[in-house]
Amino acid sequence: MSLAGLLGDVLPRVASIAVFISLGLFAANLLVAFGLVEAVAGLARYLTGPANLPDEVGTAILATAASPTAGYGMLAEFREEGLSDAATLIAVTINTFFGFVQHIFTFYLPVLIPILGLEVGVMYVGARAAISLAITLTGILAGMLLLSPPEQLSTTPNGPETADATRREKLRDAGERTLSKLTTIVPRLAVVYLVVAWLTTNDFANARLLAESVTTAAGVGLPDVPARSLLDAVGLPAAAVPVVAVFAVDTTSGAATIAPLLDGTFTPRQAVATMLIGGIVSFAFSTFKRSIPFQYGVWGPEFGSKVVALNTALKVVFIGATLAVLLV
Repeated sequence: MSLAGLLGDVLPRVASIAVFISLGLFAANLLVAFGLVEAVAGLARYLTGPANLPDEVGTAILATAASPTAGYGMLAEFREEGLSDAATLIAVTINTFFGFVQHIFTFYLPVLIPILGLEVGVMYVGARAAISLAITLTGILAGMLLLSPPEQLSTTPNGPETADATRREKLRDAGERTLSKLTTIVPRLAVVYLVVAWLTTNDFANARLLAESVTTAAGVGLPDVPARSLLDAVGLPAAAVPVVAVFAVDTTSGAATIAPLLDGTFTPRQAVATMLIGGIVSFAFSTFKRSIPFQYGVWGPEFGSKVVALNTALKVVFIGATLAVLLV
């Protein structure tokens, strides 16, 4: 793909993400400037209190239900104000269920359940909801065990004094602080997304070539585990192979692929398990193409890698546990 083609693919995506991040950052700065953090955060205190997180973090958690991107933007701002790395990771973990809630109304109810039918659709969405809720509860438990009593953030704006500033001054200061943060995040997003877009051109051909070059130099071969072996191990029918392959690339297409097979080839439990396995297989692709660029753009490579590793590990663990329940 030409440079112009890559830029045409990357720039609209970066612009869209930047809009939502800017909304999250601006909302966080406005809440601070107008002294509204306490009022909004009180709604999420049942989550932040047991997890030993500052009340302010509750605003980001609630924002995630409306826009995960905006929620992450708010968390990034609070981390800049003094939220520790450990507390930020726990807040990211607690965010999981609230990010899932948004997809219920934008994708699962209007798209997926009609394709799969009521029984299988509700079972699948219920399984994904249980996985997300389990991860959120794990975050709360981690906060109870690992964090000290809530940290106090330095939420006083660096501009005019909040008590004396006019509304115009508060708005201007919030905008300036948001713009300052965006000048760091957006260029990083653009560079990482551009690299990823090049690597994923031609169905990972460039990424595979790069990986093979590195592993050859290191004297280590790339593992190649056939999907059939995994499905045999868990007792799913042969028809699950193409379903997993399609589901790993596109959820809607995967659901449409398995829907005609629900009358006899798959039991409801097997169908849900097959789709969850498709989700596991897709992690490598989706993490590389979407999660890593986004998290690196928001947090930078070092902390972004921690967020990606934590999110991936928790999802794999809890999806694996759900599979064990479904296929017992």
